[in-house]
Amino acid sequence: MSVPFTILDGVEAVEVPVVRSGGGVSLAPEQLERSLGWSLKDEGLCRGDVCVPVRDRESLIDEGVIDLASFAGILGRPLVVDAEESVAALGTPARERSEAMHGLEAPEFTLPDLDGKLHSLSDHHGSKVLLIAYASW
Repeated sequence: MSVPFTILDGVEAVEVPVVRSGGGVSLAPEQLERSLGWSLKDEGLCRGDVCVPVRDRESLIDEGVIDLASFAGILGRPLVVDAEESVAALGTPARERSEAMHGLEAPEFTLPDLDGKLHSLSDHHGSKVLLIAYASW
């Protein structure tokens, strides 16, 4: 029996019917393609022109549904599931995070100054920047 579940992938949140078994969450291959853009082919998991080989299809597919944790593992993406709240979140691929950490580049962001003028980090590229953050809570 499928139940509605929200999957967060980057900035997108999609609601899909999933099958819960034990502590895991699985979804039909067509739901994986509709919600996250990945399809299972002979070459492996594919999205557009990119295909990731799947060495152990049995751990990915059980009784015709795709295990979300196995899917995330194959793509090297962290996954957090809160079955009680019916939500799962896929993180940025570990390879991308590792490259960002080795490159020592801060992510792009924009913040207002005290007068309300917006400043982006990229506006100060090549300059030293002192950022002071304060939270009252």
